[in-house]
Amino acid sequence: MSYLENIKVFEEYEKLLNKVSTYITNESEIEMIKKAYEYSAKAHYSEKRLTGEDYIIHPLNVALILTTVRADYETICAGLLHDLIETNDSEYEDIKNNFNETIADLVKGITRINKLNFEGDTQAIIASNRKILVGLTEDVRVIIIKLADRLHNMRTLWAIPEKAQKEKAKETLDILTPIAHRLGIGSLKSELEDLSLRYYKPDIYFSIVEMLNKTKAERDCNVDEMIKSVSEILNNKGIKHKIKGRSKSIYSIYKKLDKGKKFSDIYDLLALRVYVDEVEECYQALGYIHAIYKPMPKRFKDYIAMPKANMYQSLHTTVFGVHSELFEIQIRTYEMDEIAENGIASHWSYKEKGSNTKASLKNTMEQKLQFFKSIMELNDKDASDDEVVNTLKEDVLNSSVYVFTPNGDVIELANGSTPIDFAYRVHTNVGNKMVGAIVNGNIVPLDYKLKDNDIVKINTNNNSKGPSKEWMNIAYTTQAKNKIRSYFNKIDKQEYLKNGEELLKEELRKKKIAFNEFLSTENVNKILTELKYKDLEELYTNLGNNKLPLGTVINIIYNENDTKEDLILKKATNNEVVLPTIKNDIIVRGIDQIKVNVASCCKPVPGDSIVGYITKGNGIAVHRMSCPNVKDVEERIIDVEWNNEISKKYPTSLLIHSSTNKDVLLKIITKTSNSNITVQSINTLNSNDSFAFELVVVVPDLEKLNKFITDINNIPDIIDVERVIK
Repeated sequence: MSYLENIKVFEEYEKLLNKVSTYITNESEIEMIKKAYEYSAKAHYSEKRLTGEDYIIHPLNVALILTTVRADYETICAGLLHDLIETNDSEYEDIKNNFNETIADLVKGITRINKLNFEGDTQAIIASNRKILVGLTEDVRVIIIKLADRLHNMRTLWAIPEKAQKEKAKETLDILTPIAHRLGIGSLKSELEDLSLRYYKPDIYFSIVEMLNKTKAERDCNVDEMIKSVSEILNNKGIKHKIKGRSKSIYSIYKKLDKGKKFSDIYDLLALRVYVDEVEECYQALGYIHAIYKPMPKRFKDYIAMPKANMYQSLHTTVFGVHSELFEIQIRTYEMDEIAENGIASHWSYKEKGSNTKASLKNTMEQKLQFFKSIMELNDKDASDDEVVNTLKEDVLNSSVYVFTPNGDVIELANGSTPIDFAYRVHTNVGNKMVGAIVNGNIVPLDYKLKDNDIVKINTNNNSKGPSKEWMNIAYTTQAKNKIRSYFNKIDKQEYLKNGEELLKEELRKKKIAFNEFLSTENVNKILTELKYKDLEELYTNLGNNKLPLGTVINIIYNENDTKEDLILKKATNNEVVLPTIKNDIIVRGIDQIKVNVASCCKPVPGDSIVGYITKGNGIAVHRMSCPNVKDVEERIIDVEWNNEISKKYPTSLLIHSSTNKDVLLKIITKTSNSNITVQSINTLNSNDSFAFELVVVVPDLEKLNKFITDINNIPDIIDVERVIK
């Protein structure tokens, strides 16, 4: 049976086509949407959801939700196809061939973020933030599709167990609804919040519903009366308009109750929204309404002159309306309302192909989506989870301050920001050249905390030497800190670059190798390919910061048949290690002239707890206290201790387990370069399904050894490191 023979599927499909035809007029684009439906229906044929419905109902509803934000045809197609790559990786190529690469990439982006799971509150924040990073790497539309996907799943959340319901609801509230807010998609955000509260805190949700139902008839009557009154005021003044009663969301009521307010004290339960054609009519309408109905003090907000970061614009006022009831009234243009409901989705810059407005629109989007730019910058720099979480907390979850440039432009910053954060938000060069700040006409220190309505002027000097490292402790936002860090990284890189080139030249001079001959085009290509570097700059930088040994570079050219592992092994085993004489390094209480040896089974090093074992004819063997070979021989045990001043190094054995053998030895040897540790020998112990390396390293003391072990443990793919006792 064809899916379209199923009445519900047919109705949803017809509804989708009717919706897209209201704003997509290109026939080829509509045909592509039809093709995407047929492709998805065929792939999901016979599959069922937990609700018992045919699976195709889900992608159809995701596509329908996307039409409410007037998504373009590629986004609609990706919404219809979004679950296909999850079960079949080869599907990506099929989607690309049947549709286009953009649609395939959107589906792939959704697949990536849907595959990432998390556990626990802390991990939930970190992992969900990583979802956002992956989803935004290439196209913000991935997040729009994700929000639509989650919204339909929330509408059918009753089909999964209660524990899973609460987990999904909490994740939605913690991560996805702030993102919907930041994107300005109020239509999705509000429903996601209400549904999340319904499953996360059902008792509170239904108690609010009950309170609202008790007063519904009276509220509806008052709202209708107020609409007629305001409409009459505006008609008399010749202002074309439309007015709607606005229901306050259950979640927003919950947030006010959660802050300690009583239900009877929530003023904006009675609310109107007034729509007009032009911006000036917003202010005219406000004045005419205030002339009749007294405004409540401190309840007026002008988001037209000072838009929110998510592009939201509107006038908000609370007035004493009919029967002296308090009414919140929002006044906006129809265009402002579309942006308030659909946010960034109302300005698809990629639709403006060939348009003169494309550049300016793209610039506007970049300004409004500073949050996402900050996140992507962190992703590019391979930031730690802590940095990502801090950025989210600052830019999404924290409150903001709104300050002005001297020209009157509004800049939104995280609460707690300083003039340094302001300067770097304006432009990186402004931050780097900053020499002082003036706020409201007064010179302020750089650690001054900016407040709402501050007018901030940054003094710059082209001869400035750049930011101070101390600014890292003063700046509040992760974005500013990253830019300061980037400045110093660039300076360090230039220094490393210069040092690396000099080190290589010096080494080649010692070996009597001509520099130009060594760096012939053929040799350079071979070195870069072997080390997986993109250019000579990267090579010099890694030489200059000691991440890459000089010998490794030279051996690539002059030991052509050796693998990297062979080179490492040769380098390690060719080290001339002078084993210590330990006569004065270990003190044997009460005995001066006696032969003392370090036991080869456990290889103690200075700093280890040690014990002496009296051998037959070979003096005293010094073991680690934990060595099992001296565990049950108390009659031959003697007290020994390390001397306080030891200048020699001692060998000890390490066993290193790894999940791979690719480049691991190179990374391990690299860790010895700045640690005063020498590798004496390497033994590779690979089996079919595991990789292990036994290293004998020569170390000055236990502290250096433990640091070396920690450094190795921090290498990706390393499973564990242990000292060997034989």
